[in-house]
Amino acid sequence: MDKVGVISLIVGIILCALGGYAIWAFLPQVIIAVQGLIGIVVLLAGLMMVVFGILIFKD
Repeated sequence: MDKVGVISLIVGIILCALGGYAIWAFLPQVIIAVQGLIGIVVLLAGLMMVVFGILIFKD
């Protein structure tokens, strides 16, 4: 492994540790954000099913 690979590995480990700490520190906000993202995914899935239903119904 060259120097760039070692530096990337070290920086990646540090960023993973900082991200884990940030999630732990702001856990209520993370839960709210995940719930919001789940809602958006369900909305998009429903919209996609409506569009596919309309396209199939036209045939």
